[in-house]
Amino acid sequence: MAISKDKKRAIVEKVTDAVSGALSVVFVNFHGLSVADTTNLRKKLTAEGIGYTVAKKTLIGRVLDAAGITGERPALKGEVALAYGKDLIAPARGVYEFQKKHKKNISIIGGIFEGTYKNQEEMTVIASIPSLQVLRGQFVNLINSPILGFVRALDQIAEKREG
Repeated sequence: MAISKDKKRAIVEKVTDAVSGALSVVFVNFHGLSVADTTNLRKKLTAEGIGYTVAKKTLIGRVLDAAGITGERPALKGEVALAYGKDLIAPARGVYEFQKKHKKNISIIGGIFEGTYKNQEEMTVIASIPSLQVLRGQFVNLINSPILGFVRALDQIAEKREG
């Protein structure tokens, strides 16, 4: 379906704002995703402060060419959307979590991370990094583990002396 020049300008402006204002951008292929699933994805991403925009590949390409991003841009195949946000990891993690449930219909095909293009594998690795809360919990558990072991050893020594 043909789009008017005014509509194209508006889309290019929106994609330009998304790419320039985001710390991380994920290229998403969403072939065959139902309207209900797309709505659920948008709601989930919006709740996490992540934007989600669908645009023609040629318009996305224009914006990316003008953005001056380093590295080799991954091939944008199929229907493409952009997930973007102020958090470095949240856009990739949000799409990745949704991708686990809808493997056949949605996938990460690459992205932009810290001003550099990343391929599918690199973005998937970035997406699998746990959230800050989970990392803090793991750190506390790591620090607490030797202390618990020491307390148990002292308890065993105290029981042995009493008995």
